[in-house]
Amino acid sequence: MHRFLSNNRDELIARCKVKVAQRPLRAATDKQLAHGVPMFLDQLARTLAAEEDDEMDVSIAISGPSGGDTLALSEIGVSATAHGKELLNLGYTVDQVVHDYGDLCQAITDLAFERDAPFAVAEFRTLNRCLDNAIADAVTEFSAQRDAQISVKQIAGEKQRLGFAKAQASRCGPWIPRWRSWPTGICSMRRWPTCYRTPSSTPRRTPW
Repeated sequence: MHRFLSNNRDELIARCKVKVAQRPLRAATDKQLAHGVPMFLDQLARTLAAEEDDEMDVSIAISGPSGGDTLALSEIGVSATAHGKELLNLGYTVDQVVHDYGDLCQAITDLAFERDAPFAVAEFRTLNRCLDNAIADAVTEFSAQRDAQISVKQIAGEKQRLGFAKAQASRCGPWIPRWRSWPTGICSMRRWPTCYRTPSSTPRRTPW
């Protein structure tokens, strides 16, 4: 499979671009592709070549183990994380993150069928492992960055509300107690009839 991917690299990328363009309000940009399909395609081909040579440690370092990375991100994990962040900054949704990798899988299987290119079962397992790890890392980063942006907006809105409330309060004077004895002996605390500041040079008004 790795030879098939290398020999048909440009064709596979072109097919992915067509699939992206067919979705509403979507187009594959250079930024979207920077850490997306082309890089993943190269990493997948290197992973398959390493496994063909029985270099399993190299394969795992490139694409990560089955079930995802545990202690550190693989090469695919690093680029997928960057890809997820890029798609968020470009205004894409989380479904676009998943479809980007799904497009490549579909393009590979379609082209292989057209060219009658046989693949071993182990190669398909490697393809699925690489796709699973890439999608998981990209979606995780996309969601984390989106949650961080939402949190920042919420904090900014709260600060704005608090600043407005503080500004409103500064326009009014404090509650100043004045005790007045009523005929019944009951005392009542009343507020100044108008809001004002009370510097020492400003005469005070009393409501009685």
